[in-house]
Amino acid sequence: MSIAQISLPKGVGAPAEKLFEAITQAGTAEELNRAGGKAEGFVLGLESAKAIKSQVAEALYVAYDDAASQRSSQLAG
Repeated sequence: MSIAQISLPKGVGAPAEKLFEAITQAGTAEELNRAGGKAEGFVLGLESAKAIKSQVAEALYVAYDDAASQRSSQLAG
């Protein structure tokens, strides 16, 4: 799942996509962990501020987690 498939409020899409790209383009495991942590904090902040619904937050978590798992496999291989 990509970020583009998730219906996000105005102003949230660009930073969400930037975080997704940071995950998918991480060059090391350390960069991947950092990018994943930033993405998780971003979603938590949006959810805490009630800027997104819980279903949207879950979709973002899944998208970021899937991307991180795939990138981790690529870096390991």
